[in-house]
Amino acid sequence: MRIKIIPVLFFMLLCFSTQALHSQNSSPTANSQAEESDLSLSDILNRVEHRYAASSFSADFFQASTIKAMEITDTASGKAFFKHPGMMRWEYEKPDKQIIITDSNTIWIYRPDDNQVMIGKSPSFFGDGKGASFLADMKLIRQKFSITLEKTDRTGYHVLKLVPEEKGFDLAVVYLAISTTTFNVDEITIYNSYEDETRIELRNIQFRQKLTDAMFNFQIPQGVEVMQLEE
Repeated sequence: MRIKIIPVLFFMLLCFSTQALHSQNSSPTANSQAEESDLSLSDILNRVEHRYAASSFSADFFQASTIKAMEITDTASGKAFFKHPGMMRWEYEKPDKQIIITDSNTIWIYRPDDNQVMIGKSPSFFGDGKGASFLADMKLIRQKFSITLEKTDRTGYHVLKLVPEEKGFDLAVVYLAISTTTFNVDEITIYNSYEDETRIELRNIQFRQKLTDAMFNFQIPQGVEVMQLEE
């Protein structure tokens, strides 16, 4: 059984790991690696915010969403685009084509195979960091979450645990795997109150992309069925 993934389950859904924001392509030395391991939580957050200070970027993504009670996992992949403030575009290529777009005010979910588009208010679905919306504005992490630096044996990564300040069923905790060398957010793992899990791997991150606002607005094709998303 395969589940159709929409933003309400990746909070279900969900939004970097090759090109440097400031052309930082040199290999770290042993001393620099030791220094990275001694970084404080504030130091890590400062470097991540600096890394994502560019107004726009893109990334390839792989997503795995698991409903714990049913022991069902669905996978998907595609390409995502982000632009400050709050604009996102997720182009799902596998297993089904699907586009999820928000201009920070409106969200559109277009399923061409179903000849259907769903429309809703973006704050209802992506507010307070839901749906990994902080990827379009990293400063939301400090504003919306209680953050701790996790002790982990995972080599090459700082792992941050994010607990939302405002509790809700759709977002209970988020884990960020942050590269100790590039400070890219390479993996996001999201849990809701039912312990359903959505893991998103981000690859081939390209910063300083010239993305127009038009990419984050959807023109509904003629003859497509239009439905309103429940809020």
